[in-house]
Amino acid sequence: MTSHRATTRGARPPIGVLAGVRYGALAAALSFVALPLYVVLPGHYAGNFGVSLAALGGILLSARALDALVDPWLGRWIDRALSRSRRDSLRLAAAAAAVLLLGFLALFFPPRLTAAGLLVWCAATLVVTYLGYSTLAVLHQAWGTRIGGDAATRARVASWREGLALAGVLLASVMPGWLGLGATGFALALLLVAGLGALTQAPFRAGVALVGTVDDWRLPLRTAEFRALLALYMANGVASAIPATLVLFFIRDRLQAGSHEGLLLGLYFAAAAASFPLWLRWIARFGLRSGWLAGMALAIVSFAGAAWLGAGDVAAFAAVCVGSGVALGADLAAPSALLTGVIQRAGHGQLHEGRYVGWWTAATKLNLALAAGLVLPVLDRLGYRPGTQDADALQALTWAYCLLPCMLKALAAWGLWRWRGPQAGQE
Repeated sequence: MTSHRATTRGARPPIGVLAGVRYGALAAALSFVALPLYVVLPGHYAGNFGVSLAALGGILLSARALDALVDPWLGRWIDRALSRSRRDSLRLAAAAAAVLLLGFLALFFPPRLTAAGLLVWCAATLVVTYLGYSTLAVLHQAWGTRIGGDAATRARVASWREGLALAGVLLASVMPGWLGLGATGFALALLLVAGLGALTQAPFRAGVALVGTVDDWRLPLRTAEFRALLALYMANGVASAIPATLVLFFIRDRLQAGSHEGLLLGLYFAAAAASFPLWLRWIARFGLRSGWLAGMALAIVSFAGAAWLGAGDVAAFAAVCVGSGVALGADLAAPSALLTGVIQRAGHGQLHEGRYVGWWTAATKLNLALAAGLVLPVLDRLGYRPGTQDADALQALTWAYCLLPCMLKALAAWGLWRWRGPQAGQE
């Protein structure tokens, strides 16, 4: 590996409430746009324009796969902007935000075209939208990762980002159906402007002079500690993505409580947001690994309890949503803070955060794809169909929703318990 020398100008900025909001505000816009892209888009094109679900599914799968693959490459580009100055970083962020907004509007408001033309339009505008989104998302997380600090500071940075992201999810979950896609696009523009404006005053570690640095997007994979952490993150991520994929089916068919799904999902996200102060105190006292392990244990208990529920058990499932939501808070606060520590120990702090975050976000997207790609076909083979009341099919749904995530969480917890990278045990 080529040697490097770095010179940092300026002290590390503190992360108080104001600094946290200034940094995290952009996450609300990013999560706000993510929900329509992943949830609203298929029904919008199929229901309003008569596009074939099979053809649309192929386009969505291809575009999302390309989106995940491009993230590590984007990380190298983003590192260059972050290493130059705050101004260059903000210019890149503004350009990515403009691409994201224009792509979103073009995607959801296509011109009058034939069915084949609509598919081409959807594919092209989806790629453009994902490019803007991914560039902005990787840059934003890499910006926060560069702030660095001890375990408590790193967890605080992640918590502000993820907490405000949850606020964006909650807003996006009601706005398209409440005010329509036109108002949603206008709200996205306002959130992007507000987030970029806040970022101009956010903590920023600049002034790094790079000499002879490695210019390779594969660099993070050469760090053994990162490979180990990434494997743990993916195992835990798939365990979380499976119930996220199946939750609406479980509520509607197993619990027969479709009318309560909005309330139950709101409880889940609200519990996650409210749990951040708890996890920050835990991490400050016991460490990042301990906090993440405690969150995994709570998730296992919560989902195991859901396995015993049946039709009408709404109150009991509300408790499951609160417990698993609190566990989600640990999943959001601890892993990215551990990632920052890995980057620092590898000697790549203020140098290559974008590359690491690129691989990290690619893994996040791959988790969602693996969850749907593995579980849905298996459920189909076992006879489950949405709306079914067949006892064997519902039992298969319960096993997939409750027990499979528990096993994967336990595997990830075992790996995290045994993880002993350089100084990792002190985290």
